[in-house]
Amino acid sequence: MTQTTTTTNASLEQAAREQDLTDRVVASFDRCENPRLKQVMQSLTRHLHAFVRDVRLTEEEWNTAIAFLTDAGHITDERRQEFILLSDVLGASMQTIAVNNEAYKNATEATVFGPFFVADAPEIPRGGDIAGGAHGTPCWVEGTVTDTEGNVVPNARIEVWEADDDGFYDVQYDDGRIAGRAWLPSDEEGRYSFWGLTPTPYPIPHDGPVGKMLDSVGRSPVRAAHLHFMVTAPGYRTLVTHIFVEGDPQLEIGDSVFGVKDSLIKRFEDQAPGTPTPDGRDLGDQAWARTRFDIVLAPEIR
Repeated sequence: MTQTTTTTNASLEQAAREQDLTDRVVASFDRCENPRLKQVMQSLTRHLHAFVRDVRLTEEEWNTAIAFLTDAGHITDERRQEFILLSDVLGASMQTIAVNNEAYKNATEATVFGPFFVADAPEIPRGGDIAGGAHGTPCWVEGTVTDTEGNVVPNARIEVWEADDDGFYDVQYDDGRIAGRAWLPSDEEGRYSFWGLTPTPYPIPHDGPVGKMLDSVGRSPVRAAHLHFMVTAPGYRTLVTHIFVEGDPQLEIGDSVFGVKDSLIKRFEDQAPGTPTPDGRDLGDQAWARTRFDIVLAPEIR
């Protein structure tokens, strides 16, 4: 009677052959002079081989995986990063963020960066408008930037970006528009404010290999409504985060990239047409919304 292992469902002889291969590949990195690179490559090898052995990966499945990754490479360009989408939907992005942003006192929690950040967004003054003509319901966003002791952080760079009401970021259009993104500094009292758009749920790009994978496993590509922030200031840990919309039905269904954290769900208060705006802006007969997001930065070194 052939003996089998409980982990690989292979005979002991077969399991030994497989383990020998893993050991030899791991040992091939022994001469690596960079200790961190050596650690990463050897751990990657062990986990990758363990996965192959655990599921008893077939050659057909291996070829399918290679084709999937090849397709992801082909669809990736300067406007679209399919590998970030893959990392996001597998939760790898959020796990990396969790590892690198340990909880610190009352500091604002971090979440996924996403594939649509663009450097060199335009600067706006306090109370300015990031929409740039994008379609959506105007939303007044305000708050303060402080440290975990409650001290104000002036001149923090606050980058903000979001999708329009159709669920697209400006970089997803072909006309070179700059809309739904900008940056502004906090003032001497740590305050900031701007006009944006009330976030709405939207699907991540799902016309490529990642979308096909989600469809195959019965998962939705839709993200919960959110507004992106990246906040930087000397001496503080860079914060990459979102705020989410309280009452958004997608929160119950689930966010496709696992980015939601309870502390980041904020109330967006609907305002009837004609309601006076905080800065006196005349919106005519248009409804609008407002929300508050107070940002707390963790120290860079602790």
